[in-house]
Amino acid sequence: MANFLKPAKHIDPLPEEQVDDTYKKLRLKVFLGIFLGYAGYYLLRKNFSLAMPALIDEGFSKTELGFALSAISIAYGFSKFIMGTVSDRSNARIFLTLGLVLTAIVNLLMGFIPVLTSSVFIMFIMLFLNGWFQGMGWPPSGRVLVHWYSVSERGSKTAIWNVAHNVGGGLMAPIALLGISITGTLTFGYLKGFEGVFIYPAIIALIIAFVSYILVRDTPQSMGLPPIEDYRNDYPNKEQQTLEVELTTKEILFKYVLNNKWVWMIAVANIFVYFVRYGVLDWAPTYLSEEKGFDLNASGWAYFLYEWAGIPGTLLCGYISDKVFKGRRGPAGFIFMLGVTIAVVVYWLNPPGNPLVDNMALIAIGFLIYGPVMLIGLQALDYVPKKAAGLTGLFGYLGGAVMANIIMGLTVDKLGWDSGFLLLTITSILAMLSFIFTWNKRGQEVVKS
Repeated sequence: MANFLKPAKHIDPLPEEQVDDTYKKLRLKVFLGIFLGYAGYYLLRKNFSLAMPALIDEGFSKTELGFALSAISIAYGFSKFIMGTVSDRSNARIFLTLGLVLTAIVNLLMGFIPVLTSSVFIMFIMLFLNGWFQGMGWPPSGRVLVHWYSVSERGSKTAIWNVAHNVGGGLMAPIALLGISITGTLTFGYLKGFEGVFIYPAIIALIIAFVSYILVRDTPQSMGLPPIEDYRNDYPNKEQQTLEVELTTKEILFKYVLNNKWVWMIAVANIFVYFVRYGVLDWAPTYLSEEKGFDLNASGWAYFLYEWAGIPGTLLCGYISDKVFKGRRGPAGFIFMLGVTIAVVVYWLNPPGNPLVDNMALIAIGFLIYGPVMLIGLQALDYVPKKAAGLTGLFGYLGGAVMANIIMGLTVDKLGWDSGFLLLTITSILAMLSFIFTWNKRGQEVVKS
């Protein structure tokens, strides 16, 4: 590993009288840093979806664009897995900001160099790079969360942090629409206008990367503070172990992940949840434009509403899993996915000419879907040691998001939107049922000692 990525070294403990005040200040700073940083990643995650209607007008088919779009999910799935193992042994402060800078550069290149959006093959490569660097956002954020927040508060805090992707994803739409307008006016002599969906969110992301670097710190011990479990007297097990040991990649994979049946269960659940999430989100601008008569501005704002509705929904889901179900994530996930299934059916069957119902259905889906997304990520943190927090997104993206991109595009091209939504509905039901398997599991009780 490059020396500059190595975890920050532990330093001598601070005097006891300084611990409480320092902990409170730094917890707020690091949380704000990973919140802003992760929101910055989502300014650059789904820009391509808003460019797709313009690319369809240029002659690309939904199958072709679905294939190109799948590159993000393929790369992100592998990156979250592979770069997660690197992140688990890296300084979260550096790792988080490095990935954000690199993904911003990719988007700027796609915006300013027309040849990079001229063929499916080239777009696939660029979106693959974008997805790979995107995979450097979640693992260091998870590392920060498990080091600075203890198990009994982690559900609520993770829920608050998790809305960062709704903030970033939601703001992406109006920023991208403004970018299209500006780029359409200031074409630099060769741009068509839609490239603004890549350029202006990337510029803002670079600013956010700088701010995040200033705020984030790696671990409490690197600042002279005790482990969070000792500070809050809140341990994940009866033996009062903090699970602070640094692990090798081999130990992480073969001792704690690959032979952990609970990790496999949530990995399968992840496939279904992510299929629904991206099946609705990625295709919303195209579906609303073709089937419901929305123009680009209207579908862009519908995209915004979908994302921002996830903020209160995620917070509520985290609160329910902590306070009502006492750290059990399964029951809350089941309830929320039941609501998602109902809302997907309404969104599908609502006839054209009723935009209020379409928007309300999208708001309901957004409100409900991000809670289960957050819970699966939280279960990944719960079911492995703290040093193995970045390894469980592979199935969700390779199985769920990729299928949502490729299979949805192919299904709609060949069989129509009704067949696509039938597939979404069935998958939503499977996602709902998958949470039953972890109904009674709490926190790090399942971590092997």
